[in-house]
Amino acid sequence: MWALCSVETRLVQSGFVVRRATSEGSRRAGFTVTPVIYMLGRSRLEVFIYPSESALAADVAKIDTITAAPRGAPNQWGLGMMPTFVRSANLAAVFLTDNPTQAERLTLALTAGAPQP
Repeated sequence: MWALCSVETRLVQSGFVVRRATSEGSRRAGFTVTPVIYMLGRSRLEVFIYPSESALAADVAKIDTITAAPRGAPNQWGLGMMPTFVRSANLAAVFLTDNPTQAERLTLALTAGAPQP
């Protein structure tokens, strides 16, 4: 299972400069948990930590993972770019960047799996 400290550690180990936003994230359509927002350089990452994999699965079943929004809804992320949706165990993340290399690096960092005890 993912925890925020594990996410932050994994991002730093992957070479990202991680700054956690000082303000709370707002609810996003299709997600039942509030995200934690990070700035990775000029890119934005919203991390959703669910209490269980099944709770995440229930939300993902209703989400279009290409737009990271409820099926049939328009892109809610703004900034004129398509989001990168990442899922791993009890974690969902939406990454907003115009750098495909950075998006791939983030995806690999988070899909490698949650740290083991």
